[in-house]
Amino acid sequence: MKRVFRLIKKIIIAFIILSILLVLIFRFINPPGTMLMVQQKIADWDGKQVREWRNFDMISDNIKIAVIAAEDQNFVNHFGFDVDAIERAITYNENSQNIRGASTITQQVAKNLFLWPSRSFIRKGFELWFTLWIELFWSKERILEVYLNSVEWGNGIFGIEAAAQYYFNTSAKKLTLGQASLLAAILPNPRNLSPTHPSQNVINKARWIQEQVKNLDKNSYLNKISSH
Repeated sequence: MKRVFRLIKKIIIAFIILSILLVLIFRFINPPGTMLMVQQKIADWDGKQVREWRNFDMISDNIKIAVIAAEDQNFVNHFGFDVDAIERAITYNENSQNIRGASTITQQVAKNLFLWPSRSFIRKGFELWFTLWIELFWSKERILEVYLNSVEWGNGIFGIEAAAQYYFNTSAKKLTLGQASLLAAILPNPRNLSPTHPSQNVINKARWIQEQVKNLDKNSYLNKISSH
């Protein structure tokens, strides 16, 4: 039993060191891919994946503020977890058949970059672990940059540059607010929703996102991100 405990201790220590090291490395070096991309490639080896990294200043402010409006309006203020959003989601889920999540952008980066798709408590525990270290070591600007370059916007379409080119034949830098709002509106289910052939629900959500962008004050909000 002592050998087993020593082995477990070594595994835990190795995981702690490796996970922190990876978070530190990706603070300065762009991640070559995500665990979601790996998982999809294993499931379908011949499936095409498109991804082109774009630095923060080469991405339109419209898509930056649109995803914040849609996914995490308190992004600039929290430390990885939005307690108010979690409480609202719990209340909503208790009274609805549909499940609403409350993951912040930082949590989604942790999940996409380092973890496997799952709703288990174990996965959530790892997500919490990586989220805390990401918030500790990365700037808000870096978190948003990695998020926009990692999130899936369709089957095999990863990152905002690939999405902009695929759907609108433009670059991430030139996305309009209308295009950005439609892209942000499909994020809950990007494989079954389309920004170029939107359902009425997608159209309604895109309009709501644009209203939220006005309320957030794009320039002021993004300046706060740059200062964090």
